[in-house]
Amino acid sequence: MRLSALVPAPMKRMWRNSAVRYLVVGGVAFIFDFGLLFVLHDLVHIDLVIATPVAFFTSFALTFVMQRAITFQTGAGWGSSAAKYTALVIFNAFATTAIVTGIDALGWPWALGKAIAVASTTVWNYFGYRYWIFPPERSQ
Repeated sequence: MRLSALVPAPMKRMWRNSAVRYLVVGGVAFIFDFGLLFVLHDLVHIDLVIATPVAFFTSFALTFVMQRAITFQTGAGWGSSAAKYTALVIFNAFATTAIVTGIDALGWPWALGKAIAVASTTVWNYFGYRYWIFPPERSQ
């Protein structure tokens, strides 16, 4: 029996939607990012201004490969999509660092700042990935 035979039809239909795959892949990346930030900041005691972008960049490398292969299954060139992705990562790194450290400076938990940053970047990244970094192939 094939493993796919065990997956209910509604789940298969949902998985065909790129937004669903995007959220699942993003959830895995978030857990990795959050966990790495926790280890670096809370266990190893690295300042947030350093730990946040280190965790962020590491998880984004993982996310690039997973989004390209699983979510958008693009035929776009690796070089072109990697260059665009890098530009978005740089923007997101500054935005995430500003949000996390800003929330921390207000005396609120850094984890709240991380959640706010993730919610914000999740929305704009989906559209950036779908239409700019991993665009659908055009019909001839």
